[in-house]
Amino acid sequence: MPQEIERKFLLKNDNWRSSVREARAIRQGYLCGNTRASVRVRIDGDKANLNIKSATLGVERLEFEYSIPPEQARVLLAELSGEVIEKTRHEVRYGSHLWEIDEFAGENAGLIVAEIELEDADEAFDRPDWLGAEVSDDPRYYNSELARHPVSQW
Repeated sequence: MPQEIERKFLLKNDNWRSSVREARAIRQGYLCGNTRASVRVRIDGDKANLNIKSATLGVERLEFEYSIPPEQARVLLAELSGEVIEKTRHEVRYGSHLWEIDEFAGENAGLIVAEIELEDADEAFDRPDWLGAEVSDDPRYYNSELARHPVSQW
């Protein structure tokens, strides 16, 4: 069964910026969400996907992801999704892990979150000096929640 193990952190400074390997624009919206799962459509650079993720709180969740044509993703975002999240995803290698740092725009401007995917929930990883408080267990920082309740409304 496909499972995502992801930890999410706020950042305490901009020291990560000098280590960015790649940055790309992402637009995503949610087609539906309930207490059990969310269904997301995402355009990531020139690729697009449909994602179904369990709404389990914490670092371990079921996740299913399917590639779809970008033209279809644009229609889904425009016609069927609610709020669209826009962000720039920066990739930073630190130690043996790849960090994805999302810098949000629009109603979530000012929010920057670092995510790391792990093989095991208890896997050890090097913590960079720019890493701040962990928010993995705070549902306000889930993208599906940020779409409905952006930071500007907190």
